Amino acid sequence: MLRSAGLWHFCRRLGAARVPAENLGRREVTSGVSPRGGSSSRALNIFDRDLKRKQKNWAAQQPEPTKFDYLKEEVGSRIADRVYDIPRDFPLALDLGCGRGYIAQYLNKETIGKFFQADIAENALKNSLETEIPTVSVLVDEEFLPFRENTFDLVVSSLSLHWVNDLPRALEQIHYILKPDGVFIGAMFGGDTLYELRCSLQLAETEREGGFSPHVSPFTAISDLGHLLGRAGFNTLTVDTDEIQVNYPGMFELMEDLQGMGESNCSWNRKALLHRNTMLAAAAVYREMYRNEDGSVPATYQIYYMIGWKYHESQARPARRGSATVSFGELGKINMPEEEKSQ
Repeated sequence: MLRSAGLWHFCRRLGAARVPAENLGRREVTSGVSPRGGSSSRALNIFDRDLKRKQKNWAAQQPEPTKFDYLKEEVGSRIADRVYDIPRDFPLALDLGCGRGYIAQYLNKETIGKFFQADIAENALKNSLETEIPTVSVLVDEEFLPFRENTFDLVVSSLSLHWVNDLPRALEQIHYILKPDGVFIGAMFGGDTLYELRCSLQLAETEREGGFSPHVSPFTAISDLGHLLGRAGFNTLTVDTDEIQVNYPGMFELMEDLQGMGESNCSWNRKALLHRNTMLAAAAVYREMYRNEDGSVPATYQIYYMIGWKYHESQARPARRGSATVSFGELGKINMPEEEKSQ
């Protein structure tokens, strides 16, 4: 897909149909927002959460916010597909870090009874996309959830948790607010996201300024994600990865779109200003190293998808260790009845 003259051509995966809303039934609840600069006492304080709130509020206030929604809408549709893969309905669901409601627009009221949409940015909640599901907008920080234990049948989160300082604690809170046999379905950026931009900036800054600072925020490794989900109490885990590649006219158009998505870097150790010559050099390096045949440059977004269930006694469980009555070495000696063989 290529961004050209303000128009995006994006091949969307066929999934749930988008249905216009007639009755939103939305109300505002302002609770659960952390104090400025607040984070868990045990967490590494990597991200400036107050700055992230301002970035997302600024992005949601732009005259054409839909111009930058292409990536979040695509991942939102894939999260919705995973919800539809579960053959049951969910009377009460929560979208954590919902933005403008990129998941709800692809779901229907037959699957979701009522949807709580929670985000740190009030402007995103005010400008949310249409959905046929009755919704409640909640201004809340993903690091400090105000909900009671065993509240939701389903929690979803799309491209939000990579900005959380204490991911283990956030997952524990999600597990806490799920009902038994409830499910969490999430997506977050992976470690190879924007590697082209990261490499280009590092090479240019090293050459022009004798060293480099981090300009793309750190991401969780997929090898850690399953462990974090298990430690939070989830079982029957599924973790997989996917890549979405977007083609841009150049590096500066990519950076403009990241700002429009509210995905600019908010790490505390970020460098506030890059010299003009360094930026021009980085754009030249990007084009030289990664240019496509049509002259555009690619940007790779690696997405981690995760599914975890809260324990319930009705769920299937592995047999107790040592309870087997036949060893693998004896399987070939077992005589099956003729009827079972024919089946």
